[in-house]
Order: sequence, then structure tokens, then C-alpha cells
Amino acid sequence: MSELEKLLSDIEKLRESLYKVIEQQGYDLNDSEVLKASKNLNTAIVNYNALIQDKIKE
Repeated sequence: MSELEKLLSDIEKLRESLYKVIEQQGYDLNDSEVLKASKNLNTAIVNYNALIQDKIKE
């Protein structure tokens, strides 16, 4: 599995996790657990975008 594929897989898992946390916290988007899950997903997306940019520059 390439690094790109791994990041996409991680993003999908984090997205699913975020949806579960949102549901568990009663759809309170300001809940600390929701915010933590959202930040984790955001970090993975930023890393994915950085990798894409690096590949474009090559």
C-alpha cells in the first residue's frame, strides 16, 4: 500500500469515527470529543494535501 493509499484509508476511518462521535455526543458539535475527532481528521487531510503537492512538484 502506497503512502497515498494509506492516508486515504486513514482519512476514511477518521471520517467514520467522527460521525460516530458526533452521534454519541448528541450532535453537539462543540463537544470536546467531537472537536478532537474533527481535528484528527483535519490533520490527516492536511497531510494528504501536502503529499499531493509534493507529488505535483516532482
